[in-house]
Amino acid sequence: MDRSTEFDAWSVGHNYEQYMGRWSRQLAGRFLDWLKPPRGADWLDIGCGTGALTGAILERAAPHSILALDPSADFVAYARRAVGDDRASFIVGDATALPATASVDVVAAALVLNFVPDRVAALRQMQRVLKPGGMLAFYVWDYPRGGMEMIDLFWKAAAEIEPHAAALDEALRFPFCTDAGLAALCDDAGLAAPDIETIEIDTEFADFEAFWHPFTLGAGPAPGYCMKLSVEAREALRQRLAKRLGNGPIRLAARAWAVKARR
Repeated sequence: MDRSTEFDAWSVGHNYEQYMGRWSRQLAGRFLDWLKPPRGADWLDIGCGTGALTGAILERAAPHSILALDPSADFVAYARRAVGDDRASFIVGDATALPATASVDVVAAALVLNFVPDRVAALRQMQRVLKPGGMLAFYVWDYPRGGMEMIDLFWKAAAEIEPHAAALDEALRFPFCTDAGLAALCDDAGLAAPDIETIEIDTEFADFEAFWHPFTLGAGPAPGYCMKLSVEAREALRQRLAKRLGNGPIRLAARAWAVKARR
């Protein structure tokens, strides 16, 4: 049985915001600068999470409307409260069963496609909802090459304590998250001539406890795993990471691959 998703906890929006949402917000702004979307567009935000990309679109892209969806009701409720803009609406939904038909100017997915079981079906659905000439865009962390360094360090340390944790590392779970892998995925989904580019930010922590605390909140694969450890194993993991990183300040690289294409 594949247990790689056993610790993928997607709930408690506030906790996820501390773990990943704040970095997703930084990345979303860089992504939109690269994307250069049309103003006044109707958007569909797939896997909106706590609203990082939705908020950035509202602030930077002057949309006419945004329909944002996520399979987690908790995330949808959090994003709805956090965004508070009449141009945005939020629903619980599935990337492989989208509600619209040829009615969207831009469909985007932020840091979520790797967690969709049938990625080809999801990309075909995204194309289906686009108007002719519409823009499809998404981005994922560069897991295979250690591009999300805070997560890479966590899983390497975890595997030193519990060797079976190596199989949970996103680097092994999502080998397609490279330029070549994403190009092949787009080809399988019938996306012609995609533009694929890297986007980088830094994750910064005032000290080690600021780095460690989000992993104890249980929202996301690594935090979900961390909080199911025994007290003793979790402390061993904390000490191993603290020895490796020092007390801070800590700055770690975060690199994503972004993709855009036209229908």
